[in-house]
Amino acid sequence: MPLGWTDNIILSSDSYKVSHWKQYPAGTKTVYSYFESRGCERVGWDSVCFFGLQYFIKRYLQGQVVTKEKIEEAEIIYGEHFGDKDMFYKEGWEYILKEHGGRLPVVIKAVPEGTVIPNKMVLFTMENTDPKCFWLTNFLETLLVQVWYPMSVCSNSRYQKLSITQALDKTGTDSWAIPGGSVFKLHDFGFRGVSSVESAAIGGCAHLVNFLGTDTVASMVCAKKYYNATHISGHSIPASEHSTITSWGAEGELDAFKNMLESYPTGLVACVSDSYDIFRACGEYWGDKLKDMIKGRIGEGKFGRLVVRPDSGDPATTCKKILDILTEKFA
Repeated sequence: MPLGWTDNIILSSDSYKVSHWKQYPAGTKTVYSYFESRGCERVGWDSVCFFGLQYFIKRYLQGQVVTKEKIEEAEIIYGEHFGDKDMFYKEGWEYILKEHGGRLPVVIKAVPEGTVIPNKMVLFTMENTDPKCFWLTNFLETLLVQVWYPMSVCSNSRYQKLSITQALDKTGTDSWAIPGGSVFKLHDFGFRGVSSVESAAIGGCAHLVNFLGTDTVASMVCAKKYYNATHISGHSIPASEHSTITSWGAEGELDAFKNMLESYPTGLVACVSDSYDIFRACGEYWGDKLKDMIKGRIGEGKFGRLVVRPDSGDPATTCKKILDILTEKFA
C-alpha cells in the first residue's frame, strides 16, 4: 500500500536531489547549510518574524521516519521516474535504517520562533551528524524551505499589527489590555483562501503569534499539537453569513436581524448587513427598529456588542458612511 508523499520523507524532496549523493567531492563528510530571508522590496519591511520550523520538524522529521517499506516505495517510484534504478541511493537510506533506526542523523539549530530578525540574517542551520550521511543535509532542504510560508504570514501579520496599533494610538485609544488594543483587530478567515488544509493550519497558526481572533479551526489544532498550547489560542463569536440572512427573503431581513439578537442575547454577535442595502440596514433596522434591543445588551452584570459587517463596497467610503449613520443613531 503506497504511503503517500506526505508520509514518506524519501519522497519529500526535489527529483534532482536524488542524484546529488554522487556529486560531492570524494571524502566529503559534513555538509552545513543555512536558511535566511533574502529581503523584501517593500519600504520599511526590513525584518521577519521567524515561525513554523517546529511544525515541520515534528510533522516530518521527528522519530523513525525511514522504514523498509518507504525505501522500497521510493525505489520503485524513482526507478520509473528516472528510467534508471541506480539513480536512487537505496544503500544510503538502508544505512540510516540500520545504523540509526530510521531516525535522521542531522542537527538543526534555529533562533527562537517568534523572534524578529533583520533580513539577510541566518534563521536556522542544518548539519549531518554522521559522516556517511553528508548527502542528507541538502536532501531535506526542499521540505524545510517551506517554512517561508508560515514565516511570511507571521511577518505580514506583525506589520499589519504595527499599523493597526499606530492608528489606534493616533485616534486616542487608551485601553490596551485584552480584549482592548489590537489583539482582536485583525480576524483570520483564511481557511477558504489557501491551497490546502495544511496551509490553513500552519498559516493560521502563524497569524496567532500576533492576534487572538480566528475562524480557522485548523490553526488552533496545529497550535495544540505542534506547539504545546495548553489552551485554545484563538477565539471567535457567533456570526451570520449571507445564506442565513437571505434565507428569510428581502422582506424578512429585519426578522433575520432580530433573530440574531434573540438567539445570542449576551456577549458579542456579528451580523452581515449588506445582503440588500447596508445603509438601510444601519439606519432603519439596527439604528431604529432594533435599537432598544441592542442597547439592552449592556446592563448590570452583562456586556454585549453587535458587530455590523459591511461585506461589500469601497471600504474607505462605505465604512465612513456606516459609522456616520450609527453614530447619529446611537450617540
